[in-house]
Amino acid sequence: MGRVIAIANQKGGVGKTTTSINLSAALGEAGKKVLVIDTDPQGNTTSGLGLDENEIENTIYELLIGEITTDEAITKEVAKNVDIIPSNVNLAAVEIELIDADDKEFILRNAISNVKDNYDFIIIDCPPSLSMLTVNAMTTANTVLVPIQCEYYALEGLSQLLYTVNLVKERLNPELEMEGIVFTMFDSRTNLSLQVVENVKEHIEENVYKTIIPRNIRLAEAPSYGMPINQYEPKSAGAEAYRLLAKEVINRKFD
Repeated sequence: MGRVIAIANQKGGVGKTTTSINLSAALGEAGKKVLVIDTDPQGNTTSGLGLDENEIENTIYELLIGEITTDEAITKEVAKNVDIIPSNVNLAAVEIELIDADDKEFILRNAISNVKDNYDFIIIDCPPSLSMLTVNAMTTANTVLVPIQCEYYALEGLSQLLYTVNLVKERLNPELEMEGIVFTMFDSRTNLSLQVVENVKEHIEENVYKTIIPRNIRLAEAPSYGMPINQYEPKSAGAEAYRLLAKEVINRKFD
C-alpha cells in the first residue's frame, strides 16, 4: 500500500511546490511508482511537471465535486514513474461548493482509496493555508512533511502547523504522523542559514531530515521549463540534494 505524504506549510514561498515536484521525480527515478496530487489552486506543481493548467479538463476540482472518477483525473507519466492529479484555478471555488457536503474532510481520502495500492508513494502538495483542502490532505495522508526556508522567520507559523497536525490526528486521522522537517533554500555562505538550522533543531522534537536543499539557480529555473530538476539539470546540486532526500524518505521507518 502506498505511503501518502502531505507536503504542508501555511507560509508561502518555503519550497513546498519545489519539494513536491522534485521529491516525486527523485522517487520515480529511484524506481518507485509515484502519484502527485496538486491541491493548490495556483497549480504550480501541475505546470512544474509540464502540464498547461489552463488546458486541462480533468483536474482535482472535478474529482472532489464528483464529476469524474479518480482514473479520469490522473494524467499518466508526467515524469519517469510519476503520475499526477492536476489542479488549476477552478479549485479555488471548491470550499464553497462543498460547504454542505457530508464528511467533507474525507472527500479526497475516499476519492483515492481505489488507486492507493497502485503506488509506492502519493505526494500531496498542499496550498499555503490551513484550509479545508489542507485538512483533506492530512486526513488522506500517513505523514506530513514540512519544508522550512532557512530565513529569519522560519519558526513562525510552525507551531500553528504542528497544532493543526495534532488536531487532525486527534479528531480525524489517528494514523497521522510527522514525516519530518526538511530545510530548503540553504545558503552556506551566510551565518543566518546555519543559525536557523540550529535554532529549529533546538526548539522542536520532530524528525529533521539530514539532507538540506540548497539555494540553487537551476532549481529555481526548472519549473519555468516544466521539468523537475533531475531532468532539467541532472548533475546540479539541487538534483543531487533531492536524490538524497528521496533516499532518506524511502528508508524512513515508522513504528
